[in-house]
Amino acid sequence: MNVLVIGATGPLGREILAAAKGAGLSVRALARRPEALQEAGVEIMKGDVRDLESLKQAMRGADAVISALGTPLILKGPVTLLSEGTGNIVKAMEAEGVSRFLCVTGMGAGDSRGHGGFVYDRILLPLLLGRVYADKDRQEAIVRASVLDWTLVRPAFLKDGPGRGQWREITSWTGEPKMTAITRADVAAFLVQELAAHRYSRNSVNLSW
Repeated sequence: MNVLVIGATGPLGREILAAAKGAGLSVRALARRPEALQEAGVEIMKGDVRDLESLKQAMRGADAVISALGTPLILKGPVTLLSEGTGNIVKAMEAEGVSRFLCVTGMGAGDSRGHGGFVYDRILLPLLLGRVYADKDRQEAIVRASVLDWTLVRPAFLKDGPGRGQWREITSWTGEPKMTAITRADVAAFLVQELAAHRYSRNSVNLSW
């Protein structure tokens, strides 16, 4: 399988590259600054999610796309990178005939809001992350409206360090399960597994220990 990773220079993106290579996949990464990636065995292509043509070029020959697109914390002004970038990703995939799309958003997007605990739900999300998560909601709406074979992946609070190799996959809020934390390594492992297992087609899944 040939996989294109978008957002590959971020901490989660680098874990995804490592997990995909470890699973024997053919891995390509899109980066605004290719010099920031030195991973052996990864085909690196210069591009930007705001540049539709560079996305199309990067997707040629790909079987699937994983987006770990992120955005800086912005307290004032509009946040649009996630929704605009994802809109371009969807357009490029449709144009190039690539269907499988795994898109990482986060705890607090969509129906996961209100399940991160008191501090996260009542303090961090409204006071610090409100603009970012409003754009994540727009991002998810764009993915859901597409004709792609998509999966939305919402990890809990992301931590560094080795993975545990096990996690909860929450698809229903019956019983009010609480999301806590998970390492980026475990999120990356789930994404690579889901490419093969294909259990959450056109659905969302929430990951937490």
